[in-house]
Amino acid sequence: MFTKDIGIDLGTANTLVYMRGKGIVLREPSVVAVNTRTERARCVGKDAKQVIGRTPGSIVAVRPLKEGVIADFDLTVTMLQEFIRKALKGYIFTKARVTICIPSGVTPVERNAVREVTESAGVHQVFIIEEPMAAAIGAGLPTTEPTGSMIVDIGGGTSEVAVISMGGIVSSRSVKCAGDAFDAAIMNYVKKKYNLLIGERTAENVKLTIGSAFPGENEDTMEIKGRNLLNGLPENVTVSSAEIRDAMVEPLSRVIDAIKTTLEETPPELSADIIDQGITLAGGGALLRGLDKLINRETGIPVYIAEYPLDCVAEGAGKVMENMDKYRDTLVEYLKYYEK
Repeated sequence: MFTKDIGIDLGTANTLVYMRGKGIVLREPSVVAVNTRTERARCVGKDAKQVIGRTPGSIVAVRPLKEGVIADFDLTVTMLQEFIRKALKGYIFTKARVTICIPSGVTPVERNAVREVTESAGVHQVFIIEEPMAAAIGAGLPTTEPTGSMIVDIGGGTSEVAVISMGGIVSSRSVKCAGDAFDAAIMNYVKKKYNLLIGERTAENVKLTIGSAFPGENEDTMEIKGRNLLNGLPENVTVSSAEIRDAMVEPLSRVIDAIKTTLEETPPELSADIIDQGITLAGGGALLRGLDKLINRETGIPVYIAEYPLDCVAEGAGKVMENMDKYRDTLVEYLKYYEK
């Protein structure tokens, strides 16, 4: 009665919270604005993201997760506490039982850090699930059946590639190259070609507006504003979709290599299933125009984008909480902590 089941997608770029019976109740950027004089959090989530690159010297906007792992323990605790408080708003004296997601390539130390952060945020029980498994469950793939399903989850800090069968991961790759790497590539390209310095938010906006991974029909241009590195003055330049595509070639090739390596390590019987079932894309990176066509060209396998790619991991974590018996095998390593 006084315990709520919650699934959390603790992402490098965004954190989503799923509550049993309600679905996704919170979507916030994983950002904390910190007052450097008092070392205290000033604001969290959307409010903090709005001040990135626009703060005075006494306030710094920090992303406490880097490349899928915790970079600042205390700020991550503060951020999680605030998000859980918002999710449980209206439920007095209620404790949370949480399933939280981690990248498949994390070390035991990094995994324990996620558990400790979540417990420090005042959570009653913590269960951990790997992100590609949660994404596959959230995308509706038959993860518990003896057939091969392939999921590619491209988030903010990491890209997770996995082949799943019988409730377990058969082969997987986790590369620290995803949405943030695409933004950094755009920033470097504009800096080298135009001697123009642009910020993270501008680079992300360019990626979302005209970015693509494969030549398409609607090639567009966009005017971007930044600071000229030669004279130090503000300046406008116009960039095209083709230029942004060229800028992202290197990080995209790393994601493609991870997919090919995972396929090479997949048993032949499951490879046959993947040829029939195709590859499913999830995460924010799945929304990059033409990415499905690029992967299809490089692998020769049909590629499908999940219906709600941004929500897959959080939905999967929530479904695991709602059907703990069905998905028990995905959590077995962690349940021992609570079965003493």
